[in-house]
Amino acid sequence: MGGDALVRCDMEDHVAHVVIQRPQALNALNLQVLTELEQVFGELQDRAPRCVVVRGTGERAFVAGADIGEMEKMTPTEARSFSRRGQILFHNIEEFPAPVIAAIHGYALGGGLELALACDLIVASDDAQLGQPEINLGIIPGFGGTQRLLRRVGPGMARYLVFSGSRISAEAALRIGLVDRVVPAGDLLSVVDTLARELAGKPAFALQQAKAVLRAAEHMDLRSGCEREADAFALTFAHPDSREGLRAFLEKRQAKFA
Repeated sequence: MGGDALVRCDMEDHVAHVVIQRPQALNALNLQVLTELEQVFGELQDRAPRCVVVRGTGERAFVAGADIGEMEKMTPTEARSFSRRGQILFHNIEEFPAPVIAAIHGYALGGGLELALACDLIVASDDAQLGQPEINLGIIPGFGGTQRLLRRVGPGMARYLVFSGSRISAEAALRIGLVDRVVPAGDLLSVVDTLARELAGKPAFALQQAKAVLRAAEHMDLRSGCEREADAFALTFAHPDSREGLRAFLEKRQAKFA
């Protein structure tokens, strides 16, 4: 992407860092940002990273929301198209084969929280503020927030956050399961980088199967989920990594995965 790109992607040691760089607008998701995220994640399918980190630039926000200036001009038909575009993008992020980590600091509101919810893991700095404040604008979350939030924190807390539009602290988000870890603001990037490298060092095929089965479990009954798990379990035995991992354990040595 050119010098005016709002999304940057760097790859190092099998870890892709997807960076939204629109700090003057608190990294708000406008149409250009959505387009560039679509392009970046499309290209990453071929580059096959073993882990992806998503973060925002600037000191104040991960992503403060969708671009209100753009939304204010939308007709209902345009709003639905905007909603579906964001939903499809976030579905693609959610279904990306490798784990995706959201590294959030400052504001993670509206569309920003919805982006984080589409990731597998959310690591927050202790200065983060999270919420779905759309109700205060006379609208509701449109990028999958009502659906993923409920699955993450349960129906009661999801209703409270969506109905009230309240912002909550990182520590409060940790208590309700909205984020997975809270770290000091100055340590966020180093902690996330260490986690991403750790995951990138795991056997990639098994990790992909684990992600696929865990995602499927959110939408399946227990019996069907267990059948899906058994199929994925069998697939791992067809991959060389399983033979290496099992032999390494028996031989009391470090496994060398592909």
